Amino acid sequence: MKGTTASDLLLEVENLHVSFTTHGGRVQAVRGVSFTLRKGETFAIVGESGCGKSVTARSVMRLLPPHSSSIDQGSIRYKGRELTQLSEKQMRELRGSEISMIFQDAMTALNPTLSIGEQIMEGIIRHQKLSRSAARKQAIEMLGLVGISNPEMRLKQYLHEFSGGMRQRMMIAIASVCNPSILIADEPTTALDVTIQAQIIDLFKFLQKKTGVAILIITHDLGVVANIADRVNVMYAGKVVESGTVHELFYNPQHPYTQGLLDSIPRLDMDRSQPLKPIGGTPPDLFAPPQGCAFAARCSHAMEVCGVYQPDNTGLSGHHTVACWLQDPRAKRISQPPAKKAYVAAVR
Repeated sequence: MKGTTASDLLLEVENLHVSFTTHGGRVQAVRGVSFTLRKGETFAIVGESGCGKSVTARSVMRLLPPHSSSIDQGSIRYKGRELTQLSEKQMRELRGSEISMIFQDAMTALNPTLSIGEQIMEGIIRHQKLSRSAARKQAIEMLGLVGISNPEMRLKQYLHEFSGGMRQRMMIAIASVCNPSILIADEPTTALDVTIQAQIIDLFKFLQKKTGVAILIITHDLGVVANIADRVNVMYAGKVVESGTVHELFYNPQHPYTQGLLDSIPRLDMDRSQPLKPIGGTPPDLFAPPQGCAFAARCSHAMEVCGVYQPDNTGLSGHHTVACWLQDPRAKRISQPPAKKAYVAAVR
């Protein structure tokens, strides 16, 4: 990123492979994912449900079920420290204080039998070793910071007494109260209407500007990506198929899957009678991943080589890379879609 140095680097995920053992066999959920995250940056991982984006995020937090999942290969380093080698006790010290996670559904992530105040104060007392009175004061300040009115009264209330948007603000408050270096947000706007979604995105931007926190956001919503992300990984069937800045991916998408995602967005310049363009077919079975490109069976530009060999990553410009045989100089040339200004206009 422009203006950054090696000291800004917080998180390095390199060649991560994660699998799950089930009654039906072994699911290869994440297959060679790599990315970095720097101070003050927002990095998005986007893709269809089941592509491995949430598994990647939970791997960073070491929150995968220990008896059915395993990190088979790869490295996860936080400030140079290898997280895959830490004990559960060491990870508990990192969670909340250095790296925090915001989950999709507050009703299942938070405890409905404890007041909101108790749940916010728990992290403060554990990680910052403050007294209850000092922790309460900090919790009240944090609720005010995330836009909760009358925070002293709200501190005594329970989860069922809040709306969906307010519950998400509570989740953000709990995750942010100890000033972590990284916030991981897993589908933080999925269950919210578009007005509340915009408010939550604005809240992330406000917290990032105020504290300099780095944000790793997991989403399938390209509108969220366009509004908040600096860089993006597009994932399909456990692999990163395209990576780049948000400008590069929206204005110059090179992988057919990325183009398909963008073509499925209703645009402002579309004829109202024109139907949307869904991506035909279904994702592959990750019990036995395809030998070649995982998207080949759904790709209108697929060649014989696509079904036999996996494509290498090709660097295009800046941070922009793509894993597609169409980038090979021997491949057929296809006409690229027009500039994606309309896509950006549709989602910003």
